[in-house]
Amino acid sequence: MDRIVITGGNRLRGEVRISGAKNSALPILASTILGGGECVITNVPRVADVLTMGKLLGIFGATVSHEGNRAVIKADIINSTEAPYDLVKTMRASVLTLGPLVARWGEAKVSLPGGCAIGSRPVNLHLAGLAKLGADISLEHGYITAKAKRLKGARIYCDTPTVTGTENLMMAASLAEGTTVLENAAKEPEIVDLADFLCKRGARIEGAGTDVLTIEGVRELQGGEHEVIPDRIEAGTFLAAGAMTRGDVTITHCRPAHLEAILMKLREAGAEVSVEKERVRITAPKRLKGTDIRTLPYPGFPTDMQAQMAALMCLAEGTSIVTETVFESRFMHVEELRRMGADIRVEGNRLVVTGRRSLTGAPVMASDLRASAGLILAGLAADGMTEVQRVYHLDRGYERIEEKLRALGAKIERQKPSAATVR
Repeated sequence: MDRIVITGGNRLRGEVRISGAKNSALPILASTILGGGECVITNVPRVADVLTMGKLLGIFGATVSHEGNRAVIKADIINSTEAPYDLVKTMRASVLTLGPLVARWGEAKVSLPGGCAIGSRPVNLHLAGLAKLGADISLEHGYITAKAKRLKGARIYCDTPTVTGTENLMMAASLAEGTTVLENAAKEPEIVDLADFLCKRGARIEGAGTDVLTIEGVRELQGGEHEVIPDRIEAGTFLAAGAMTRGDVTITHCRPAHLEAILMKLREAGAEVSVEKERVRITAPKRLKGTDIRTLPYPGFPTDMQAQMAALMCLAEGTSIVTETVFESRFMHVEELRRMGADIRVEGNRLVVTGRRSLTGAPVMASDLRASAGLILAGLAADGMTEVQRVYHLDRGYERIEEKLRALGAKIERQKPSAATVR
């Protein structure tokens, strides 16, 4: 199993290009099975989850080709509507094929999703919404089965904003007969990106980016071309890395408007942030200041940046409170940070972090995708060597992260099992 080995203490300097958003690419790729014709998707990140989604589309019978950051998909005919457990267990986003399959092909059989171990993320809102659209839903032997001759528009209220639920129902409603109104919808930029792609293919969607979506169903969607938006979480991760190492880092090919909550907290921590059209530069003082963070649905502070900012607060002056309101079990990185000398403890759904002047390198183990990133950042700023194990989590969402960090001056390398040595 690969591991990442970091010798900390180097200040990061330079520019880094932000990749396409994994959380945007996945629903866009899933949506290609809503219609025939050729779909050309660019700025697609080469990460494990995207490759898994490509394999899943291939199992359905779609033709999928990847060349660099460009993917071409044709789903004129599919020969299977089943998403098997062996693939779905590794990637929660596989559930995003449920809505498109039943909407276009009349049936879907999708294994209950897996992914990161960050608490319960039930799909009940997906299923309740599809049922309101007229799908016959059953759950047995670990699989969700949905059937419908043709979905019919409906008014759907989500008890809580759900990103994948909003995406799944928006895709399904695009081919439903009549009009669907989705209330209390999630507002993330990735949802807007998916809606933009669907509209290019002939869908009729209004309100993307607000809490009320109106979708007027059409008979079919055509092919189309689309460029995936930049990854706001990767952007935030590199900005936090620059701040933690007292560096001078500029991220390029980003959308600063998607980063406002992150930039505000970095400024509160004492970092100097300058923003241009598609660039953000961060420089940090000798020591950052503690600040409180509360994760919320967009446009609030993203839960996917909680672990990275918790790592940053471990080195900030004073005491910080990090409150997690989105997922109930997203603190598994805490014990690993404590192994590195962090003064951090869990109190219910919040972290109490008292910053120290330094952390020390240690062997640590990643529990999920964003915890992996938080431990990488801690290792960059720590004294000595840090070994991060289970980095397959990291590979699910970050494209060539060690290469990008090396280009900024980090001393970081990936060790394959055969090359790994005991240190």
